[in-house]
Amino acid sequence: MKITEDTTIGELLKMAEGMDEVLKAMGMHCSSCPTAQRETLGQAAEVHGLDVDDLIEDIKGFMEQ
Repeated sequence: MKITEDTTIGELLKMAEGMDEVLKAMGMHCSSCPTAQRETLGQAAEVHGLDVDDLIEDIKGFMEQ
């Protein structure tokens, strides 16, 4: 699955084991919250003051390990 700013946190968590820890390391500590499951990466980045493109690149880097 391609990761974009429209990918939801819920979809992302299903892609790789340990993704919740990656998100927490990026300052997104609410990834296990039911509401956050429907939030897109774009929305999450905005709420947390992150650049969505940097966030996506970091996630892709983790997925390639």
